Amino acid sequence: MIPETGHYALVLALAVALLQTVLPIWGARANDAALMRVGPTLAVAFAGFVSLSFAALVAAYVQSDFSVLNVYQNSHSDMPLLYKVTSTWGNHEGSMLLWVLVLALFGAMVALFGTNLPARLKANVLGVQGSIGVAFLLFILLTSNPFLRVSPAPVEGQDLNPILQDIGLAVHPPLLYLGYVGFSITFAFAVAALLDGRIDAAWARWVRPWALAAWAFLTVGIAMGSYWAYYELGWGGWWFWDPVENASLMPWFAGTALIHSAVVMEKRDALKVWTVLLAILAFSLSLLGTFLVRSGVLTSVHAFATDPRRGVFILAILVAFIGGSLFLFALRAPLLRQGGIFAPVSREGALVLNNLLLTAAAAAVFVGTLYPLALEAWNGAKITVGPPYFNLTVGALMLPVVAVMPFGPLLAWKRGDIAGVAQRLMLACGLAIVIGLGVAYAEHGGPALAPVGVGLAAFVMLGAVADLAERAGVGRVPAATAWARLRGLPRAAFGTALAHAGIGICLLGIVAETSWSSERIAGIQPGGTISVGRYELTLERMEPRTGPNYRDVAGVFRIREGGVERGTVTSSKRLFLARNMPTTEAGIRTFGFGQLYVSLGDELANGGIGIRAYWKPLVTLIWLGAVVMALGGVLSLSDRRLRVGAPRPAKARRVPAPSPAE
Repeated sequence: MIPETGHYALVLALAVALLQTVLPIWGARANDAALMRVGPTLAVAFAGFVSLSFAALVAAYVQSDFSVLNVYQNSHSDMPLLYKVTSTWGNHEGSMLLWVLVLALFGAMVALFGTNLPARLKANVLGVQGSIGVAFLLFILLTSNPFLRVSPAPVEGQDLNPILQDIGLAVHPPLLYLGYVGFSITFAFAVAALLDGRIDAAWARWVRPWALAAWAFLTVGIAMGSYWAYYELGWGGWWFWDPVENASLMPWFAGTALIHSAVVMEKRDALKVWTVLLAILAFSLSLLGTFLVRSGVLTSVHAFATDPRRGVFILAILVAFIGGSLFLFALRAPLLRQGGIFAPVSREGALVLNNLLLTAAAAAVFVGTLYPLALEAWNGAKITVGPPYFNLTVGALMLPVVAVMPFGPLLAWKRGDIAGVAQRLMLACGLAIVIGLGVAYAEHGGPALAPVGVGLAAFVMLGAVADLAERAGVGRVPAATAWARLRGLPRAAFGTALAHAGIGICLLGIVAETSWSSERIAGIQPGGTISVGRYELTLERMEPRTGPNYRDVAGVFRIREGGVERGTVTSSKRLFLARNMPTTEAGIRTFGFGQLYVSLGDELANGGIGIRAYWKPLVTLIWLGAVVMALGGVLSLSDRRLRVGAPRPAKARRVPAPSPAE
């Protein structure tokens, strides 16, 4: 009965989404306040029905109800409870239901918390959001129903893909979807504003919190996925330029550009057309990522579906929403009033440069990801676009972004003084040069460009500190006054500095890991020792172990550094019984910000085992930097000026008529 409840809830959600699509927009066009007020109620009801459906699917997994085909194909009664729950979205059908749940929850949040939105804009936003819900609910119900029954009910399930039975998969997809689908709100705001023909600074103020929230979630989601692949796949890499990884990176670039462009529009009433286009592109690239994962056009450890028929349906959704929104943009954009004028050397100019480079990076990833697919579809030729292309193109575009980053916040609006800003950054630049020279001296004979990268990372982090110091007047006013000013700065200022510092931290980790990592591949027997980096690893023993639904053989290694004991690290080869599928569980031991990484290979004829060991200095800074960036976004989001949105228009005060005595 629970699966039927979930299915009927989806059908009711579709009916509500249809009403949410039609009635509010109709009310906005007819200026009917009653119809516009229906929108929030329908959005909350839509979220309620989808939540009920999702809860029903979770219940089916927790109860191991193998009469449900989706549960039978992706679960097992011996799985730990956590992985029974995460199996809900560890497959195509369940993950699509999670996608729609996030969409519905974002729409409900607009309905409940968008109290300052003008009635027409709010009605149009909820209507557009409802239309997206209609499209994806039809996709689920017609091609990907998670509640299909199987009769007779099997006694046992087929188990979840073993590489998905990991805590990372409990966190990574929901976070990624909160980012992907979160951009649907900015898309809805853009389309709604184009429908209404009114886009101004207040619109940017309403859009920016949603863009920040989606960007922060997407940042953490990408970082979590990177770390999961790093430790779960067992080959020590943290980014593979996999097409599905690229699909998450493209909306991140567009979303980053959107946040900065919205700042210019809010402060200077400029870049209106560009900001609206970025709002459309960010969600369009998210839809593209959904298509790549669900269509079966590529094979990846990240891809859920391999049925091209589903891809045709999603392709139709892409054409409808991307094509329709761009067509509306082409009609309306020439009618938008242009905003303020600014000099090339100004804060606006720096943000425009940032935007151009970020969108160019997104375009480079787009071409490198889709060109092999397009070429194969055109003439059957198969080519691979690998890391050399992406490293060269994206790296070349992002280096200027990073180098200019400390200058932007210090430039004045409208017209800036580049010489004055350079003078204020002189201390940060000097310290960064000293740090780079110190690294070059300490790592004499190493990669020539590594000290430059470290110096650039230090400049970005010190530049973020210099921005706060300049705002507080450090060095120009008494210390007590500077401290008072610093405490009085808006949270968005600290959020910006934190996000920029996070990029510097991430860059430092990337430079250190790619430049100074050590690798050792060897065969070893119990009692044998190998060296990697400054550490010695001794294989103490191989021990069999048994888990809830797997068996494994674990290698326990004793770690020494300069003859001093530093503990142990354990790596294992695991066999999942239901699918008879092996996996490698890497052993990772963190020292400071670096990690010792050990992965077991195949058994050798002499009774030993092959191992792959790495020493990765400062590698954890890659993910720590991403978390710091996201925290910067959250801190900016907590700024009261963003939480309250644009001010509600003041109501005309009624003046009482004078009395006869007056």
